[in-house]
Amino acid sequence: MASQPIPLDATLAPLCGRDLLSSADLTSAQTAALLELASRLKQGDQRFDLGGKVLGLIFSKASTRTRTSFTVAMARLGGQTIDLNPQVTQVGRGEPVADTARVLSRYVDALAIRTFGQDELDDYAHWATVPVINALTDLEHPCQALADYLTLQEAFGGGPDDLAGLTLSYVGDGNNVAHSLMLCGALLGVNVRIGCPVGFEPDAGVLERSQAIAAERGCGVEVHHEPVAAVRGAHALYTDVWASMGQEDEKDSRDAAFAGWCLNEELIAEADSRAIVLHCLPAYRGKEISAGAMEGSASRIFDQAENRLHAQQALLVALLGTG
Repeated sequence: MASQPIPLDATLAPLCGRDLLSSADLTSAQTAALLELASRLKQGDQRFDLGGKVLGLIFSKASTRTRTSFTVAMARLGGQTIDLNPQVTQVGRGEPVADTARVLSRYVDALAIRTFGQDELDDYAHWATVPVINALTDLEHPCQALADYLTLQEAFGGGPDDLAGLTLSYVGDGNNVAHSLMLCGALLGVNVRIGCPVGFEPDAGVLERSQAIAAERGCGVEVHHEPVAAVRGAHALYTDVWASMGQEDEKDSRDAAFAGWCLNEELIAEADSRAIVLHCLPAYRGKEISAGAMEGSASRIFDQAENRLHAQQALLVALLGTG
């Protein structure tokens, strides 16, 4: 199929030129439309031409999947990516965000930022005149959540409308991934349960916001402090590392706190018989997930990793238009 500009539908058109800083920056309809577009792009049923467009990557944290998937997504759309590594640019020498964002806005068509504090991302969005994408902060990981729910959609039906009423259970630290799963899931009508030890709950503000969205959509967002209660009857079981980037000094104490929270075959047996297993990677077998769960028939972990590419392609099309 030859590449050619195809107008976006009325649901996604308002996203053109916008930022994506949080999963909650999208409406329910826009989230569903992005998943539908990602599915069409994955199947090769639709193509877009972003030829001439350039995406800048500013990654202060290490990355395999996010960096590669954004680069390949732009290439498949006919655009280019430039890696603005802070170690080899003035960003790493303390140039103010206000200056960096305004200069780069004159060179590139969008910026994907992977950093620690959400406040730095917000600063980029304030000063930039091009779309800014949250490629991970300590508070949220919205691109990951889009890929996760695309994977759930593939397992349980043909479209995002089939997600409503399903239950996704996340066991582990109430971190950035958990936050975006809660918000994005609520927008899609998915029941989200967060299972974690006491003291490792999600951010209270994010929890309150996701529960308010869920109430409007007729679903629920809950926090459990016992792993079996968190996963019982769930359609997707999800986990992540117990110590995120920047928490390396807490590794031993976190390992002790999360004893008994490994996503293993025993927990899978408590879930729905059709349940799938998810992990955003990298994974540490024998800690947050067992080797059997990682490699078992229920695992969709590597489909999930692939779906980062397709979800981000859809997002880039929506934010940058069709050229």
